[in-house]
Amino acid sequence: MQGQDWIERAGELFEAAMFGGDASALERSDDVLDAVEAPLSMARGKVLHVRFLNDREEDGRELVLFERAAELYGRLGDASGEADALFWVGCWHQVVKGDGATGRPYFERSYALAESVDDRMTMSYAIRHLGFADKDEGRFEEARRQLTESVTLRREIGFRPGEAAGLVALAYLAAETGDPTAAIRHLDEAQSVAESCGAKAVSGWIEQARTHIRSA
Repeated sequence: MQGQDWIERAGELFEAAMFGGDASALERSDDVLDAVEAPLSMARGKVLHVRFLNDREEDGRELVLFERAAELYGRLGDASGEADALFWVGCWHQVVKGDGATGRPYFERSYALAESVDDRMTMSYAIRHLGFADKDEGRFEEARRQLTESVTLRREIGFRPGEAAGLVALAYLAAETGDPTAAIRHLDEAQSVAESCGAKAVSGWIEQARTHIRSA
């Protein structure tokens, strides 16, 4: 529901329960309010995550918001929403806390749920971060497969900034596994993609990666 719609609907259901004696209106109210609270929790959690990336100051509310969103989407039977929320729970553990092992089962569940409803955007995020987890644990071939799948999914859905970001991840992996030529090739492709869609932040990541690879 958008804008005033959910407020009006919740008000109608309150009136039905309070004055009309319709007990079933209470459960329907829960559904209406859950459908509003879930995306709101996601949005607030994502804002806090970007703030963490900018200042590296942890805010525990981020995890609470993503866990609440996962619970609500699960209650609503929204597999795509639940998959997205579970990804972000995993991301909090992996990125904020530096604990990829704890994040892994959330990414795996996220990927499976997203795949069940062909949500390739969320699939691309979950498999990307599974790739990071495998890279950190020294499983480089599996990491390459997963990071490549993420890039492929993003190409399929036209998520150009994400495609460029995925190529940067592949470049770092190539450099780490002793293939600087492939790393530069990935970065050149990433730069072309980033410039084509105005992804200025990703262009900055590309320059950082080039500096890192040259100094390695």
